[in-house]
Amino acid sequence: MLDIFTAVIVDLILGDPYNFPHPVKAMGNLINFEDNLIRRNIKSGKALRFAGLLVAVFNIIISFSLGYFILKILSPIPLLMRIVKIYMIYTCISAKSLDIEATKVYNSLKYGLEKARYQLAFIVGRDTSNLNQESIIQATIETVSENTSDGIIAPLFFIMLFGAPGGLMYKMVNTMDSMLGYKNEKYINYGKWAAIIDDLYNYIPARITGIIMILSSIFKYDVKNGFRIMIRDRKNHASPNAGYPESAVAGLLGIELGGSNIYHGKLVEKPTMGDGENKINKEYIKDTIRIMYRTEIVFIAIYFTIINIFN
Repeated sequence: MLDIFTAVIVDLILGDPYNFPHPVKAMGNLINFEDNLIRRNIKSGKALRFAGLLVAVFNIIISFSLGYFILKILSPIPLLMRIVKIYMIYTCISAKSLDIEATKVYNSLKYGLEKARYQLAFIVGRDTSNLNQESIIQATIETVSENTSDGIIAPLFFIMLFGAPGGLMYKMVNTMDSMLGYKNEKYINYGKWAAIIDDLYNYIPARITGIIMILSSIFKYDVKNGFRIMIRDRKNHASPNAGYPESAVAGLLGIELGGSNIYHGKLVEKPTMGDGENKINKEYIKDTIRIMYRTEIVFIAIYFTIINIFN
């Protein structure tokens, strides 16, 4: 419990400094290396799918095992082991970096749409070049909402179950999906299993996130509407998981999210979430960041309570 609490505090203070050593950077380099190696030697779709499965399983095993054995090797030096463990947990959580990146978009809106589109492009996969102000704000809210699950609750969930190596394992799964899990010509075969595994890993955390978003918003946002919209619109998303946190936020804030957007040059048709009774403005970005932090705090509080009851 103390390690998780300390790591969360470190994240809130430091975030993810750009030049700081980070396991996810190493994961990304490994995934890129594997991608280039596989494509030089395998061409057929069926073989690429099988290779993608083998690579995904290998990466999951290696990410967990490395974390486990590093801590095992350091176990004779308890203080050093604890520091490394806290560092591992800290690198799996991205609340502060989400706050920073979303706030950059929020602040850039005062300098014009070009600046805001440029800033938004760092955190979304959609084409930002022609987005109007409302669409920029909407995309930022959706990113913070979805990543409250992917970047905070899901890694904490696996850390609570399997320790720091479980967090590294989840980050590998999530990184593979973000790099390979596209339904375009290049990745439809090779990235198929990365996307499937990511959906499986996020199945429970996404639902927990949606529920805790609502619980943590009592006395602050429209909890009744948040629950109603989440239940009604949770499936109005291409992802089987992202619809839970996004629809919860749409309901809590009384806004509309989702809809069609351009990804990698192609129009992707998507239904909307929420009734849109409130017109979107940039202050809702700050509200979504507050919901993110409240969700993190309540989730950790629930975990600590359960641990104390059973101990």
